Amino acid sequence: MARYLLCSFALVLLYPAGIDMYLVGLPRIAADLNASEAQLHIAFSVYLAGMATAMLFAGRVADRSGRRPVALFGAVVFVLASALCALAQESSLFLLGRFVQGFGAGNCYVVAFAILRDTLDDQRRAKVLSLLNGITCIVPVLAPVMGHLIMLSYPWQSLFWTMLTMGVVVFLLSLLVLKETRPDKQQHATAHSAPSSESLLDRFFLSRLAITTLSVSVILTFVNTSPVLLMEMMGFARGEYATTMALTAGVSMAVSFSTPFALSIFKPRTLMMTSQCLFLAAGVVLILAPTHAVTLFGITLICAGFSVGFGVAMSQALGPFALRAGVASSVLGIAQVCGSSLWIWLAAVLGLNALNMLIGILIACSILSLLLILAVTPNRTAHRHEEIHHQPRS
Repeated sequence: MARYLLCSFALVLLYPAGIDMYLVGLPRIAADLNASEAQLHIAFSVYLAGMATAMLFAGRVADRSGRRPVALFGAVVFVLASALCALAQESSLFLLGRFVQGFGAGNCYVVAFAILRDTLDDQRRAKVLSLLNGITCIVPVLAPVMGHLIMLSYPWQSLFWTMLTMGVVVFLLSLLVLKETRPDKQQHATAHSAPSSESLLDRFFLSRLAITTLSVSVILTFVNTSPVLLMEMMGFARGEYATTMALTAGVSMAVSFSTPFALSIFKPRTLMMTSQCLFLAAGVVLILAPTHAVTLFGITLICAGFSVGFGVAMSQALGPFALRAGVASSVLGIAQVCGSSLWIWLAAVLGLNALNMLIGILIACSILSLLLILAVTPNRTAHRHEEIHHQPRS
């Protein structure tokens, strides 16, 4: 079992590392490529576009051809794209490298969740996804620090050579450690005779798809608005901003690492409702906050709310899919990336300021998600189907 956890965690971590590690070198990259920082900030969106593109295909291929081939392909693409970024002499090539880098990371991201669905039952999967969420919260804090330390002695290209090395490690893990987890032909035949059709239009799946998409929209809106909210509206210096974001990541990590223990005491539904209540409380606090300290408390509630419920909701969303875990992971990833981007774009079109943008998604997410949790409960037949067809792996 440990091999699958190690490989899944490594596959997932390429995605946040690819986003956060290069940011510290952005001014030097812009200078060397004769581009403005504003022009290269689009590299974030280009990277996410690459991920979303990969998710259109990776899940279906993983269900048909297996998890390992997609993991190996994604790692190779990530390695080659990192080299392209490091060697780029102009901004267009750099942005192309970022798109391809996102494409590679997207393949790895989808496969990681499919592997966890293949190898873990519902209860253990919820615990592992919560731990995974906690680990991914470390990356946005550690990656810029690592990037800064690297650039004290080396040029900005070394950031992408470091990413290339990470891609090589993931490739070697996928080649030498990871074993194929896709259900075999006998499991396929048995599952096709089961009452569950594994439809992506199943109301339970759609409800968890909506909940996870709204939750990701909350956390990405917070990350996107945090510089304006903390530095412009609250007057924080850059160092104070960095410290605050590190503390919020610490809160997310602590809650994520505590959630597996909470799952031993409380039902998943209770934790999901707690998550949305924390979002709702955060929205109310931000509306009424009389001081900066109270505003920071509201931000803390956002991080805690996301960490306590997201892993559980993702686990429930993947639960019904024994044969189509890859496709389900792809649909979840695409919805989360596109849904959050759509909200941020819509809020900008409506002219909402950073605070109202954040409050709006908090209130909408909490109310809609609470209604969905209360109205749509897990399908018992599908749950029995998972128990029957889940094969423990050593």
